[in-house]
Amino acid sequence: MARVRVVTGARLHFGFENLSLSHERLYGALGVAIDEPTVEIVAEPAEAIDVTIEADADSLCGDLPDSLCGDLVASLHADVTDYAERSRDLLDVPGVSITVRSSIPRHAGLGSGTQLALATLAGVARAYDREPHVRDRAPRLGRGGRSGLGVAGFETGGFLLDTGHPTARFTTERPPVGEWEVPAIAARHPIPDDWRFLVVSPAVDPGRSGDAEDESIRTAVERADPDLADRIAGIVTRRVLPAVVDGRVGAFGEAVADVGRLNGAWYADEQGGVYRPPVGGIVASISDSPAVYGAGQSSWGPAVYGVTDVEHVETAREAGRAALETLGVDGRVRIVRGRNHGAHVDPA
Repeated sequence: MARVRVVTGARLHFGFENLSLSHERLYGALGVAIDEPTVEIVAEPAEAIDVTIEADADSLCGDLPDSLCGDLVASLHADVTDYAERSRDLLDVPGVSITVRSSIPRHAGLGSGTQLALATLAGVARAYDREPHVRDRAPRLGRGGRSGLGVAGFETGGFLLDTGHPTARFTTERPPVGEWEVPAIAARHPIPDDWRFLVVSPAVDPGRSGDAEDESIRTAVERADPDLADRIAGIVTRRVLPAVVDGRVGAFGEAVADVGRLNGAWYADEQGGVYRPPVGGIVASISDSPAVYGAGQSSWGPAVYGVTDVEHVETAREAGRAALETLGVDGRVRIVRGRNHGAHVDPA
C-alpha cells in the first residue's frame, strides 16, 4: 500500500461523426488531449472514504460567475466522494483518503468529469497496489457512455478518433450505468510538437451536463439529418486525418472547425444556434485572426478552441483577449500544448 499522486489533463472535443439513427454507428468522437488545465489528486489507503478539497476556487471554477462557484465546489466534493465509493466497491478495498489539489473547471467543455473519475479510480487502485483497468471500469463510474475521448486521453493522450457505438445497441437512450463499453479508438496520432491550442473560457454559465445534457442529446439524435454525417465523414477521412499525420496545422484547423460547424447544425435548436451564445461571437472574432487556423466550441462549451502554432502564440493570445473585450465578457485565455501521453501516477 502507498500514497500516490495522479495528474491528468483536459481535452478538446471537436464533435461527433454521426448523430443520426439512419447510420450503423452512433457518435464517434474526435478531439485532442491538452496539457492544461489539470486534475491532480493524492490518494492513500484509509478505513473509510474521506475527501478533502485543497484546490483554490480559480482552479475549480475557472472563469464562471462567482455566484456559481460555491455550488460547483460542493458538487465537486460530492462527485469525488461518489467516484471514491464506487472505486472502493469495484476494487474491494476498505476505503481511501483523497485530496484534490487541482481540478479542470467544471462543466466548461474540457472533460472534467471523466478525468476526475478516472484519476480517483487510478488513485484508489494504485494506493492498494492494484491495476486500475480504467477502460473496463469507466462505465461503472458512469463514464465513456458516448465519447471515448476522455478515457483514451487518460490512457494515451494525442489526437483521438473513436468508433462510436452500434446504433441498434445504443439508440437514443443510454443503457443503464455500467452496461456499455467505452468506444474503441479507431485512430490515434501524436500531436506535432509545434502545434498549440488557444483556449478561451468566457465567464458565463457552465455548459450542459447530467440529465440536461442527456435530454439535449436525445432530442438532437431524434432530429439529426443523416446527410450531415456523410459530409463530416468525408472531412474526417480526407482532411482531418491526413492533416494530423502530415503535420499540416493550417489544414487541420480548417477541417476541425468545419466538423464543429456541422455538429452545431445538429444542436442549433438545443443551444440557441450553431454555437451557444455568446460562444459564436468569440469563435467568429478569433477566426478573423491570421494566427488562428480554425476555431470552434469544445463540447457544450462555453470553452472555445483555436488551432495555432508556436510561431503565432502571442498573436493568437491577443486575438482571444480581443474577442472577450469586444463582447464585453470576462474570461481566461490560455495557450496550451497537446498532450501525447496518458496520466501520470507516481508515489506522493
